[in-house]
Amino acid sequence: MKVKNQVKLKSKERKKLKQLISKGTEKARKITRCRILLMANEGKTDTHIIETLKVARNTIRTVRSRYVKEGLEAAINEQLRSGAPKKFTGRQKAKITAIACSKPPEGRSRWTLRLIADKAVELKMTDDISHQTVKRILKKTN
Repeated sequence: MKVKNQVKLKSKERKKLKQLISKGTEKARKITRCRILLMANEGKTDTHIIETLKVARNTIRTVRSRYVKEGLEAAINEQLRSGAPKKFTGRQKAKITAIACSKPPEGRSRWTLRLIADKAVELKMTDDISHQTVKRILKKTN
């Protein structure tokens, strides 16, 4: 059976991968990707690689594909992850912290998380914010 995205490592690439694995200072995922490439280069089947390295078939396909299309560095290094955009800027977080450090509202002895959240909305810093988000923001300050 012909393997899609056949891996044919150059001598220098093989040497580099073996060095990365033997040093053991890289992240486990990177070392696993190195091992996938070395095993694929030796002609091991995807099934054999899955059983040996305990990885998903899709991981092997992705590593092979990246190597063939983009080269060694792209295949072994992490790709950027988009993730969710930040909801609050550093300035907004600082203002929330400033509210917490300020004098509490009339008739109160101290700020509560819900009061801080309400005040942030009242000051039009944000459309809405939960008391739990306020808690997370304040937890990151001393």
